[in-house]
Amino acid sequence: MASLLTEPLFEISGRGPPPVKDYFHLFVTKSEVIWRWWKISLRLVDRNSKPGEEKMSHSVFLDDPEIQKEVKRVFGQNILEFTKTLCEGHYNYLERLPDSTLLRIIDCLELKDVHQLAQTSRRFKQLCGSEKFWEQAMRCRCCSISAEVASLALKVGWRRVFITKLQLQKLLSRRRLKAKEQPEGEDIKFSEVETFAQNRKLNWGECELPLYVELSGGG
Repeated sequence: MASLLTEPLFEISGRGPPPVKDYFHLFVTKSEVIWRWWKISLRLVDRNSKPGEEKMSHSVFLDDPEIQKEVKRVFGQNILEFTKTLCEGHYNYLERLPDSTLLRIIDCLELKDVHQLAQTSRRFKQLCGSEKFWEQAMRCRCCSISAEVASLALKVGWRRVFITKLQLQKLLSRRRLKAKEQPEGEDIKFSEVETFAQNRKLNWGECELPLYVELSGGG
């Protein structure tokens, strides 16, 4: 599996903590750690300073407290721990899959699981909240999507249209349940659903999408 990983395994760059203005770059490959730095200073003595670079194997990095201290000082404890994890050969294969593959996997999850997954990392938060995911989710769960709904989604966002649809389905589901419980011949008020649609400026033509009770929590 490790042979399938692309290079680099990890890289990050940035300026050192104040008052230092030097610039640093950490580069981790499958075989070594590369630490680079650029001296940034207005002092004449530093004007001719050249960029520095230090290359080392994973084992050397793990045994060198000084370079670890420097990485921690510049990028923080979390980055240091992540770098050490990579050097120890512990890779997060899921995080390294391309976005297109991850989106296909995420689309197989229940919505409540998507919400939990979004809290596990910054990347999953971005993917789970992306327009690409919500468009994919709606197209996969609906038999058809009218041109009007697709046009609306491009303006207000696929997630907003999808969630609004589920909320409306809940109201419709409750109304159907009430209809079964009402004595025969008694009129059923439609005000709750109408108010919901009017508040969101919905068109009844948009409500022709199929009802997914399992997605709406069963009403």
